[in-house]
Amino acid sequence: MSHAKIPLAGVIGSPIAHSKSPQLHGHWLKTLGIPGYYIPMDVAADDLADVLKTLPKMGFVGVNITVPHKELALELADLVTDRATLIGAANTLIFRKDGKIHADNTDGYGFIQNLRQNAPGWDPKSGPAAVLGAGGAARAIIASLLDIGVPEILLSNRTRVRAEALQSEFGKRIQVVDWVQAGNMLEEAVTVVNTTSLGMLGKPPLRVPLDGLRRGSLVTDIVYAPLKTRLLIEAEKAGCVTVDGLGMLLHQAVPAFERWFGVRPTVDSATRAAALR
Repeated sequence: MSHAKIPLAGVIGSPIAHSKSPQLHGHWLKTLGIPGYYIPMDVAADDLADVLKTLPKMGFVGVNITVPHKELALELADLVTDRATLIGAANTLIFRKDGKIHADNTDGYGFIQNLRQNAPGWDPKSGPAAVLGAGGAARAIIASLLDIGVPEILLSNRTRVRAEALQSEFGKRIQVVDWVQAGNMLEEAVTVVNTTSLGMLGKPPLRVPLDGLRRGSLVTDIVYAPLKTRLLIEAEKAGCVTVDGLGMLLHQAVPAFERWFGVRPTVDSATRAAALR
């Protein structure tokens, strides 16, 4: 009797042992009854091109790409979605039947879906968004906020020149604010986003003054270890609506899983529990 090939997927980064993606995709494969596997792979930048050429021959249908390979993966792909081009990075690769590598970026999608699921009353068009940080995650988040109709983005980064580079790229709806003034931009914002790793376990704290947070505004942090960062704790005290960063990780994985395995998974409390295990 003939056995169908078992579909394989995984995540490539360096380091990668901390990734929650294997638990997440493993949970979906199991609960949906799909005979596939999702594994973490620690790959050096110099080996990435070789590895991506070899994986499809081993039965891989695609991979996620994480730090520090997201920009390089985009360059190595044969086909690239518009949103991945705009963000300048890929987090999802699909290995097509014709041998071509298709690159996408679902980070911005995951960010917005997380807010829609966990803050259904959020109206992004009702006022400016304040964004802290100007790295890779910020690019995906800024692109998605502009796309969803946020009228203005107040952007602040410790190194101002990086924020200015994003301003020149994304256009006049971005206003750059000095890092020492970052606390002041919270007074105008109806949406506040921390895209930096500040406040994460093992990283320096986020020292931006938070007394300007407005009651009723939406505050979210892409950091999810700890789940409740100081930013979210203070925002809750100030009467803001808060959304933690874990949902972004869960939601960005949905389109990838669907492309690879042919079934669209749902993000529910069991999904969250699986990722936190």
